Amino acid sequence: MGDLLSYSGITTKVRAMESHLVTDSQFREMAALETVSDAVEYLRRLPAYEGLFANLEGVELHRGAIEQRLILSLYEDFAKLYRFANLTQRKFLDLYFMHFEIDILKKCFRNAMGRNRLDIDLSVFQEFFEKHSRLDLLKLSSSGDLHEFIANLEGSVYYDLLSHLDDGDQPALFDYEVHLDLLYFKSIWKVMGKYLGRKEQELLSRCFGSKLDLLNIQWIYRSKKYYHLQPADIYSLLIPINYHLNKEQVTKMAEAATLDEFYTVLRTTYYGRMEDLEAADKSDLEQLTQDVLNKIYRSTSQQNPYSIATLNSYLYFKEEEIQKIITLIESIRYRVSPDEIISYVVKQ
Repeated sequence: MGDLLSYSGITTKVRAMESHLVTDSQFREMAALETVSDAVEYLRRLPAYEGLFANLEGVELHRGAIEQRLILSLYEDFAKLYRFANLTQRKFLDLYFMHFEIDILKKCFRNAMGRNRLDIDLSVFQEFFEKHSRLDLLKLSSSGDLHEFIANLEGSVYYDLLSHLDDGDQPALFDYEVHLDLLYFKSIWKVMGKYLGRKEQELLSRCFGSKLDLLNIQWIYRSKKYYHLQPADIYSLLIPINYHLNKEQVTKMAEAATLDEFYTVLRTTYYGRMEDLEAADKSDLEQLTQDVLNKIYRSTSQQNPYSIATLNSYLYFKEEEIQKIITLIESIRYRVSPDEIISYVVKQ
């Protein structure tokens, strides 16, 4: 009864916002459009995105400008939920916000490492970040190089971690991203146990625990396929938390001599048994991961509608929608066929 009373209001709010998520039929209609301008105009007519593309015309329709406004819609949804949330729900949303910070930092690192100008105007997000974050987006976006960028993180939880990493032998982008992910999941695991009740911890553990397991699986796979790392080097990249994976399975995957042997071990795990790996495309482990996470996030919300899972699930699928829209618009830009575009954004 307590959960029903404390979550009835925000669950109703989430359900109303879910009704504005883009449907498969709408994605199919967008896939048939011929130009980026047509796709943006289509988005302008959708309740979730109306008003976000004002004053964005013609030549300004580059990827960065569009992505900036789509991200802003996610932040606006977060802000709506935050205003509607009680103290316990805000504890979770404060924890979730770290994900937004790390996503911004990764974008900045990718540009800094490539010595490119950031193609997203971070100043658009400054007002939102000032309410939830210690990061100064204006200072970060004006950084002249990687060292200045890291120096501008001083005062945040990221500074000590990344400044010490910078003392090493020319760390690669992969090193920065891995350490940011490690910090995020360790923080989540620690804070969940401190601020959330047992039921909320169990629900979030199903999602975040599965996500970190699957992230470890992907890192092992990439380390073997693309970087040919030794097991000892692979272990140093992994999040030292296991949920459905056990240490023996992680060890066998990391020490597998071939990718076929890796997949043989993967089939013995909880996640390998969830999906038909024999039928799955082995080269598309990321899609397999996405399918598993979609099922987990959807089921936790459906089975526990008056719980923290409702907030967690909505934000997850909103982010997934934004990535689909970006993929669809870029595919239109490069004249990919409608059928191929649909295969990217609609589950067949």
